[in-house]
Amino acid sequence: MWPPLALGAGSVVAAIYIALVDPNQPGHYLACPTQALLGIDCPGCGGLRATHDLLHGNVAGAMDHNLLWVIAVPILVVVWARWLSRRWTGAPPKPSPRWQKMQTPVLATLITLVIVFGVVRNLVPYLGSNIG
Repeated sequence: MWPPLALGAGSVVAAIYIALVDPNQPGHYLACPTQALLGIDCPGCGGLRATHDLLHGNVAGAMDHNLLWVIAVPILVVVWARWLSRRWTGAPPKPSPRWQKMQTPVLATLITLVIVFGVVRNLVPYLGSNIG
């Protein structure tokens, strides 16, 4: 039970901090290394601002900062809840044979999606993270 509970507690503490300390105000968070060194947005750029907006109920603002993160958050919450549930009930962590067949294509698709998002957000101005 400890790993999912520790991750959940850490996430709640981080969320409280992000909700209270606005990432739009400079000086509170480190700059993105990709943005600082290369001048481009990485797939995660805008994630703190998107999280801040989500925690304040501003879904449209969050989508403007990082659409990929807004889509990923509910998926990550469901995955975490399933992990916690399996630990709580003692269900074996063994993946199903169907998932074992799909695992490589699904991971390849997710990695491709993140890379394509990173490229497209630097080519299409609206998908940028509004830095500057």
